[in-house]
Amino acid sequence: MSETTTALVTGANKGIGYEIAAGLGALGLRVGVGARDDARREDAVARLRASGVDAFGVPLDVTDDASVRAAAELLERQEGRLDVLVNNAGITGSLPQQPSAVDLDVVRTVVETNVYGVIRVTNAVLPLLRRAPSPRVVHVSSGVGSLTRQAAPADAAAQGPVAVAYAPSKTFLNAVMLQYVHELEGTGILMNAACPGFVATDLNGFRGTGTPQEGARTPVRLATLPDGGPTGGFFEDAGVVPW
Repeated sequence: MSETTTALVTGANKGIGYEIAAGLGALGLRVGVGARDDARREDAVARLRASGVDAFGVPLDVTDDASVRAAAELLERQEGRLDVLVNNAGITGSLPQQPSAVDLDVVRTVVETNVYGVIRVTNAVLPLLRRAPSPRVVHVSSGVGSLTRQAAPADAAAQGPVAVAYAPSKTFLNAVMLQYVHELEGTGILMNAACPGFVATDLNGFRGTGTPQEGARTPVRLATLPDGGPTGGFFEDAGVVPW
């Protein structure tokens, strides 16, 4: 049973998730690489280990109850506790997503991963987080989930494209986070949401302007906050994101 500081990053086989795992590993954390694809997961673990990160694979499909239970059981057996959870796994869903014409199955699929998946994973590992001396939870959200930005007509760049499944799923995620924060008040668990910015990943067809390394900065910072740090916040590199 490990006594090191252990993190689990979901969707960590590529993109921002991989760089979050790399960033936490560079700070000395032992990192569980959560991913559903066996080959991609093990390739990511091998690359992280080659760079000096103490990484291990965690088979994990955030949309599958049995997979999530098995992942929590693996962490229980192997690590005994969990210090950091980064809920990074997410999807955009097929585009376009005009609200007047969207296929409701697209909305359901996006929410299943981006919201229900976060609840599923968080609840499964919460007993392990409670065992840690300074537990941290980070939800990788998006600035397009900000209702303030969506309602600002002069800020089209911050609004992003019309995406009735993806953007509201991040608003939903932020609201869910606040409910956890209320429930967990006084437990020492610090939980925050992070906007990585418009990062070039396969999520957006590599159209983003930032690098995955840049996108990982805020999640890594929030995952390693000192005791007494903020909880229930929504942050990006530039500071606080308006709700």
